[in-house]
Amino acid sequence: MKLVILDRDGVINEDSDAYIKSPDEWHIIPGSAAAILTLNTAGYIVVVATNQSGIGRGFYDEDMLDRIHLKMTQALNHVGAHLDGIFVCPHHPDDDCDCRKPKPGLLHQIAERFNVDLHEAILIGDSLRDLQAIAAVGGQGILVRTGKGEKTLTELNDQSIPVYENLAAAVGELINA
Repeated sequence: MKLVILDRDGVINEDSDAYIKSPDEWHIIPGSAAAILTLNTAGYIVVVATNQSGIGRGFYDEDMLDRIHLKMTQALNHVGAHLDGIFVCPHHPDDDCDCRKPKPGLLHQIAERFNVDLHEAILIGDSLRDLQAIAAVGGQGILVRTGKGEKTLTELNDQSIPVYENLAAAVGELINA
């Protein structure tokens, strides 16, 4: 099975240094929903793996996160796209959990749920920790310039990581490869 794992903030929707704390603060990046539809149509399993330390920091609760994800799901459904799963690390960075990227715990949860080999997985993200998480399990990372992507480019020492303007550009190249 072909698997694409997407980071959420900065890849599907606009990111915010003040956190996305409500559905009103969640704004899709143009072209993201259509890109996910393209992956769906091509037969990929498409999931989100997202660190949401705003829960651990007390900025919002899991009910609010569910409402944010409902808005995201509705935006995707509006164009006929869907996600096969949303995997969340709600922990504070100091909690030292195994699911907070760059640790690969969320990716292992995805592999178990869908019975897939992570060596064949692709993760599209905007941060170094996204790329580190997929590298830790032997998969392929792709960096987008949206969100924190431009900053991540300055930290990136691995020139073999493909870099694209946004999710739509990355998916276009992936599908046409």
